Amino acid sequence: MTHVVIPLYDGVTPLDFTGPYQLLHALPDMDIKLAAVDRQEVVADGLTFGALHDLERIETGDILLVPGGLGCIAALETPRFLAAIRRLAEDATYVTSVCTGSLILAAAGLLDGRRAACHWAFRDLLAAFGAIPDSARVVRDGNRITGGGVTAGMDFALSLIAELRGAEAAQGAQLLLEYAPAPPFDAGLPATAPHPVMKAVNARLSNALADAERRITLVAEQLRNAG
Repeated sequence: MTHVVIPLYDGVTPLDFTGPYQLLHALPDMDIKLAAVDRQEVVADGLTFGALHDLERIETGDILLVPGGLGCIAALETPRFLAAIRRLAEDATYVTSVCTGSLILAAAGLLDGRRAACHWAFRDLLAAFGAIPDSARVVRDGNRITGGGVTAGMDFALSLIAELRGAEAAQGAQLLLEYAPAPPFDAGLPATAPHPVMKAVNARLSNALADAERRITLVAEQLRNAG
């Protein structure tokens, strides 16, 4: 049995964890726990996730999988949440994330000097915590495996499954879910998106990114002082 712990928080991006969850759930002998501090319901993009495990009462897990989302900044500012991440990472065989979940791992001191993936708009913020931003869709550095933005969680999960159970098991999960992406537009990366689209998305993210930069700078400074 492989035990997976997925910590949730308000403002998490649902696809960051539901995509990997669905692929991992396709395997036999997988115990996947969705958890939150005090078992509180989590609100994400208008969806409510309940019946969660108590994050602080989970003793251990083979895989720690931290999803991202705009709520990750508030999460990494929460001492209890960050302490639970650090504790669970100590005994985990794999410490992993999707999207801006890597910022949480980095804030917990788990990516110091390691390469890590993140959503393209927030990737450079990893450096504030001593991590090394990497633009690859899936990045492995030791037992740290991180996926890029949102949909990269599917590729991340397949890479993780191949690591756990072999390539055929990963291919079987991929076939079962008919994961054969063929997007109608080649606009999924800054390098390929048309300029007007890139400009519009940057404008949409500008306030959130500025707020994230300010708050992460404060958290990073506090952590340095505490250390």
